[in-house]
Amino acid sequence: MILDFSQKFDLPHPEEPWKEEIIAFVREYKEKAVLEVQTSGSTGEPKKMKLPKTAMQMSAHLTAEFLDLKGGDTALLCMPVTYIAGKMMLVRAIEIGLKLFCVPPKSRIEIPQDIDFVAMTPMQAEASLFKEQTPKIKKLILGGAKVNSALEEKFKNTNTQVYETYGMTETITHIAMRELNHQSAFQVLPQIKIHSDSRDCLVIKTPYFDEEIVTNDVVEIYDETSFKIIGRFDHIINSGGLKINPESLEELLRPYIKLPFIIHFKQDRLLGQKLVLLIESEVEFEVKYPSDLIPRNKQPKEIIFIKELPRTISGKIKRGEVGDL
Repeated sequence: MILDFSQKFDLPHPEEPWKEEIIAFVREYKEKAVLEVQTSGSTGEPKKMKLPKTAMQMSAHLTAEFLDLKGGDTALLCMPVTYIAGKMMLVRAIEIGLKLFCVPPKSRIEIPQDIDFVAMTPMQAEASLFKEQTPKIKKLILGGAKVNSALEEKFKNTNTQVYETYGMTETITHIAMRELNHQSAFQVLPQIKIHSDSRDCLVIKTPYFDEEIVTNDVVEIYDETSFKIIGRFDHIINSGGLKINPESLEELLRPYIKLPFIIHFKQDRLLGQKLVLLIESEVEFEVKYPSDLIPRNKQPKEIIFIKELPRTISGKIKRGEVGDL
């Protein structure tokens, strides 16, 4: 299905459910001043939110300015419009005047032709791109879950501009992007202001909301336009009085463990919380990495294999649902 918002056209009347959802949102967007969206539930229970259409419009134009998108460019919608990422692809197409190709929101996506702008989850990119597909895309943004080093490595030596995004439903998708292989820090979109609070967590001021948005993401701020994510404040593990950021350890281990995994904890009488390495695998195996990779007091004390880690629809692991081991 093609929706060419660069010119006037009549909306189709599709029969397939995924197409019906797209057309229903386009109609809702044209008719309403406030739209209801749902969070993904990656950091808590999924919840409904109401967003002003004017705020969504401004977010779309900030993305267009950052990525130099213009009317008549082609775009691909391959994410479900149930959540904000899919909805905002439609909003960008409407507001900027993009020619939008719509395909079923599956894990593996077939790119129909050369496309100027695509948004995917890292899981979709892992399953869909490279070889003959990646060169068809001019600009690709990845969101909904962290881009791991293995996926980032695969995009080296390609002509596609690939960006990892940072944002959430509360900020109307991304407020910053990092171009893979060229930038180590996230660069904020135009008109976005940032600073950190007493916990070193990121605080965001957008031009479309009056109040600041306080996150639980621990950051290192380089200047007024760039920052690096250190990890989640609410993921900190207190092991024997030592506060450990599991995501920093995971980055060190990722080149040595090819299956999905997280650093988690078990309740321990002596340490309070004992570090464990939790790997998604039905088969146990020996994990090898350099002995000096991780300080001794931050080494996982146990390896646990689990059949399946809980995930959001975008593929992000839901740590809060792992529970006590």
